[in-house]
Amino acid sequence: MFNRLLSRIKRYKVFLICLSALMIISVFVKLVIIDIVYVGKQYEKNRIITPWGEKIKSANLSVDYSIEQALADIEQLGLNTVNVPVQIDIPSLTSNTMTINIESKNKAILLIKKLRYKGINVILEPYPYIKNGEEYETKLKPININDWFLNWKQGVLGPIIRDIAKPYKVYALCFASNFDQIETEYNWNDVADFVRENYQGKITYKTNWWSTAEWETRKDIIDRYSIKLNNPVLQKVDFISVAAYFELTDKDTNTVEDLVKALHSTTIFSRHQNIPNELKKLSSKWDKQVFFGELGFPKRNKASVQPWNPLPSNIMNEKEQANCFRAYKEVFEKEEWNLGFSVFAVGKNDENKNYYPSNESIAVINGWYK
Repeated sequence: MFNRLLSRIKRYKVFLICLSALMIISVFVKLVIIDIVYVGKQYEKNRIITPWGEKIKSANLSVDYSIEQALADIEQLGLNTVNVPVQIDIPSLTSNTMTINIESKNKAILLIKKLRYKGINVILEPYPYIKNGEEYETKLKPININDWFLNWKQGVLGPIIRDIAKPYKVYALCFASNFDQIETEYNWNDVADFVRENYQGKITYKTNWWSTAEWETRKDIIDRYSIKLNNPVLQKVDFISVAAYFELTDKDTNTVEDLVKALHSTTIFSRHQNIPNELKKLSSKWDKQVFFGELGFPKRNKASVQPWNPLPSNIMNEKEQANCFRAYKEVFEKEEWNLGFSVFAVGKNDENKNYYPSNESIAVINGWYK
């Protein structure tokens, strides 16, 4: 029987050699020509190099994004990076448990595959979806904090790193975002160490905006800005992400000049908060660049009053949204400590998407870093 098999191999020797060679060539083309050479050139084409360093120009995707709309938005905004969410279902604001939404995970993988061959970098983010999206992560306060952190680390970050971040070589992993109520917990250092140990790409932590006022007592300031400034988890990241929903003015509408002045000295409640100065101090404290992990304004009057509120007014105002983007561009575009920004939010555009950029805002964003 062995001799018969050997005889057949000899008879088809040329065919088998050709088949083996074809397989080797196919693997070479896929792994070297496509995955390394072509993809590498695509990434190089999308790099944004400015006199103030390389910059990230990104957008956050709505959790209910469509792949087609996301790809179209990347093109019209001129992005080199996309913040891709993976929906994490959390039953309530006090729950210790959570699960990765499989449909969201699979959609993220499909999109990331497409983005990779377009040379678009990915910031991967586990997106807390609390009580079917009815509650905000800023209010999350689990009953058992140790159980919550263990589940977040082992049940969320572990699988996301193993199944998405590592095999698809994403640019960065944002391992937490806007958890205001539990931000001062020591466990975040352990989470950062776990992510660093298991993932070799860049890692970041996203903290929420804050306010300070010149009329506050020293204790008030320590309770907010100083806690942000001295958060030890920031020493463990590659760059610091900030959800930049800073309250600026108390006016329904503003000129760009009004908003630029307000960024340097906020007029709302006569706080006179100097936002660029506080962000620069945050960068200097840890010797890390600061990235606007979320930068968004609703297309409404009062967009600068409550940028964090998707409906601060019933009056539509696309120009106010665009002016807010113009003001941030004017103040922060040339700062070396500012790594860039991520527009909140794209990937789906309907009557409920008040943050989706207007045509005028799209023109502003597209021209950023040009």
